[in-house]
Amino acid sequence: MNRYKICVYAICKNEEEFVDRWMDAVSEADLVVVVDTGSTDGTVEKLRSRGAAVYQEKISPWRFDVARNTAMDHIPEDVDICVSNDLDEVFEPGWRSKLEEAWSPQYTRARYLFTWSYHDDGTPNKQYPMEKIHRRHGFRWVHPVHEVLEYSGTDEDKTVWVNGMVLNHYPDISKPRSQYLPLLELSVEENPQNDRAMFWLGREYVYNQKYDQAIATLQRHLALPSAVWGEERSASMGLIAQCCGAKGDQRAAKAWLFRALAECPTVREPYLALAKLGYQEGNWPMAYAMAEKGLGITRQSGSYLVQPESWGEALYLYGSIGAYRLGLYQQSKEYAIKACELNPDSELLRSNLKLIQAKLDELVEREVFI
Repeated sequence: MNRYKICVYAICKNEEEFVDRWMDAVSEADLVVVVDTGSTDGTVEKLRSRGAAVYQEKISPWRFDVARNTAMDHIPEDVDICVSNDLDEVFEPGWRSKLEEAWSPQYTRARYLFTWSYHDDGTPNKQYPMEKIHRRHGFRWVHPVHEVLEYSGTDEDKTVWVNGMVLNHYPDISKPRSQYLPLLELSVEENPQNDRAMFWLGREYVYNQKYDQAIATLQRHLALPSAVWGEERSASMGLIAQCCGAKGDQRAAKAWLFRALAECPTVREPYLALAKLGYQEGNWPMAYAMAEKGLGITRQSGSYLVQPESWGEALYLYGSIGAYRLGLYQQSKEYAIKACELNPDSELLRSNLKLIQAKLDELVEREVFI
């Protein structure tokens, strides 16, 4: 017998192709509530045929927080646990039992593992904690985009980790990102002291190649008193470096990358960026040293800022090239082997390894001849 009454709720628009997969995944809930914000395909009809309670609402002007709060308002009052997710996100089977096992009435919200992207073979690539499960009362969504749950209840806000609960993301790449930038600008306008909103806006400017605006916004982020998380500050500095590089100012880019490294020396991302810069400049000691230092970090932070490239073959590649150019051929070979193991289909990596082995063979022959 189920211990708690659980409701999954969502917002959607023109997502007919995802309905069956999503409903199969959320069917473990007691009820499913969906607010459709203007579908012109068969999304509404298909959801209803699968048993979801669907409400058609117009959200104008569009904001994600308003849409999600509208969906939340349709959840019955007697629900114990609310689970928010989107139709392009799929829970792995058995999620309900894991949630009920971890939950108790003292908790206000729950965290679980979220898979953002995948390797070519379908295995998880980028994963980090997600927090979209909460009590029925005392919560509202805030911010026009990149919305988060804000708690206003009288009890202590306590979060439980749900071991083994995984939500997998399969995004619809056909949907444009054009609405994100104006909504992020609005979010910062409404919350000018919110460091997370400022960082996300700066990052979105980078994505849209608005480099001057990105630099100014990210510097505002770094100046905020609440911007104290070292990993995010380092990421902000790394993005400023990226903008400086795109504008042709390599000197400033390098300076910002070293600042990023000093801000958070326990993540791989700044080491990789500096190793790559060393390669581009032909600065082989820097390329090798940064790769070696980066590879010395063996545990991911687990945050949303982790870049999968930093945990692939890239650091081994730059380390191998740097070592080769410095005459450290055996070290170069070891790094090249590791790179090939991580990306065995790369012709470039296999070619590099053959070149390094040929150099080692040449040195052996030369010693024998002498």
